Amino acid sequence: MALFSSEALNPGVRKREVFGWAMYDFANSGYTTVVITAVFAAYFVGGIAQKAAWATFAWTAALSASYAIVMLTMPSIGAYADLRAAKKRLLAIFTVGCVLSTAALAFAGPGSVALAVLLVIVSNTFFTYGESLTAAFLPELAKPDAMGKVSGWGWSFGYFGGMLALGICLGYVIWAQGQGVPASTFVPVTMVITAVIYGAASLATFALLKERAKPAASVAQEGGLSASLARLRATFAQARRYRDFMWLLACAVFYQGGVAVAITLAAIYAESVIGFKQQETMVLIFVLNLAAAGGAFAWGYLQDRIGHKLALGSTLVGWILTCVIAALSTTKGQFWWAAAIAGLCMGSSQSAGRAMAGLFAPPKQLAEFYGLWTFAIRLASIIGPLTYGAITWATGGNQRIAIISTTVLFVAGLVLLTRVNVARGRAAALS
Repeated sequence: MALFSSEALNPGVRKREVFGWAMYDFANSGYTTVVITAVFAAYFVGGIAQKAAWATFAWTAALSASYAIVMLTMPSIGAYADLRAAKKRLLAIFTVGCVLSTAALAFAGPGSVALAVLLVIVSNTFFTYGESLTAAFLPELAKPDAMGKVSGWGWSFGYFGGMLALGICLGYVIWAQGQGVPASTFVPVTMVITAVIYGAASLATFALLKERAKPAASVAQEGGLSASLARLRATFAQARRYRDFMWLLACAVFYQGGVAVAITLAAIYAESVIGFKQQETMVLIFVLNLAAAGGAFAWGYLQDRIGHKLALGSTLVGWILTCVIAALSTTKGQFWWAAAIAGLCMGSSQSAGRAMAGLFAPPKQLAEFYGLWTFAIRLASIIGPLTYGAITWATGGNQRIAIISTTVLFVAGLVLLTRVNVARGRAAALS
């Protein structure tokens, strides 16, 4: 089978539609790469909050607030999207919201902590809504036995979008620093660059991706919101029937918590503990994204060959190794090893989890089940970074203790993964 064979796609799905779907991963990756990971995170701690003792905790608290909002609202939004066949329409609204609030981060300068926190909460909330809805298209596009590779196509392509945004920002930052321009001037420009790339690249998604779902008949009888909430309650009530999906959610709460630490705190750790300069950090994250793209693409094919469970479990072992090396690193060279392993594991673990969720989701409840999936991983995104920030604050800024503590999350995820039965979970979804 060719690398991008149509045999992996459901009947009637064309390659150009899959390209349009993958372009959303391409579009939104710049947000996580530039805003959450490489540039704004470290600028928030060192520039906006002036390296205050509470700065790292404040950053993780802002992200946690956005994830709490998503947790409380996304399952109902997913159910509403299924009933109204509104995934694409809602995705457009959330994209505009994230693009505008990301551009507005340009107004957050030194000392404007409240404004920065507010805009991070708003932009990250919209970003996460969009991420969940675009994932819900995956089972409509890919055959069940090819979901891993198609997920890997999108996830790996997405990292190239992150590299494009970061590469342009890096080129501008190098020029700006050469001109003696301060971070308070050049960081806001990188926010505008990121927003423009996000908005422009997402246009391909809205031009090519189809809304294949049909509105449910119950909408006209019950009303959209009441029908959505009733259906969501029914989903939780049926948890015993979908027990493998529920075990996967429990697993995701822990391992995605660790992944969230890597995404939200990599630049802060590199600069605060290892001694990276901002320009060096951006190069590090660029290379990490390159490794993540390769990992997501290759692991997608491996996942379909060796099985979803084994593929995901092997990445969790890699994450444990990453945390240990990072905690023990005393030089930039040593930390590069941790970053390389993290890059390979980052794309593969997230792509593998997304594909497994699609495998366990009933065909008529895709957005709803991905809403539950989003609930789990955003709970993880609260637990992981907030715990890291709290440990750092409580230990007087000792981030080495915080990063080694993160291994507990990956170990717990690995243990919970052993309870998942892939064949049984797929059979439940189709029954």
